[in-house]
Amino acid sequence: MFAFGSAGFFGSLAGTPLNSPVVGIAAAPDGKGYWLTAADGGVFAFGSAGFVGSLTGKPLNRPVVGLAAAPDGKGYWLTAADGGVFAFGSAQFNGSLNGKSLNSPIVGAAAPDGKGYWLTAADGGVFTFGSARFVGSMATARLNSPVVGIARTSSGGGYWLVAGDGGIFTFGDAQFRGSAAPELPPAPTPAPNAVRRWQRHGPQ
Repeated sequence: MFAFGSAGFFGSLAGTPLNSPVVGIAAAPDGKGYWLTAADGGVFAFGSAGFVGSLTGKPLNRPVVGLAAAPDGKGYWLTAADGGVFAFGSAQFNGSLNGKSLNSPIVGAAAPDGKGYWLTAADGGVFTFGSARFVGSMATARLNSPVVGIARTSSGGGYWLVAGDGGIFTFGDAQFRGSAAPELPPAPTPAPNAVRRWQRHGPQ
């Protein structure tokens, strides 16, 4: 774990033998703790983040790929690559993609409140459940690198998608502040759906 700016350090798993690699992190709403999750569904709580369950020792069809915290700090969701969703504590289960045919595996999750969540896939597809509102995706766009994660805005009215090359895509009330994606040379003709412009400057 590496903490920067106002983010506090509350412990890590460095040097601890793990059954599976850690694949996700979510901060406690008060900023004084965090959860880590491993590919086998193990959950590790630090600081003010409370442990309310895990999938350790339970059979999984696909590995866990992410964790989303409930806004009240008393629960969380785990999501697996096949779109399976597992709710713990105050986090409410509002459906999953388990058993559905997906074009790309699920890579992350985020929640606007305790009553819904978004799942995102490697192709930029976004799937909504419960109170989570759909405000756009990259599913039909050509991507230079697969999407690897999603994060909600503080209001819950939008989200950012991040790609493996550092590209950022904004939706709803999420604002574009820059990205780590390499600059692209000018295209002779506009790219379909202005994908090239999105990767460099955010949606217009």
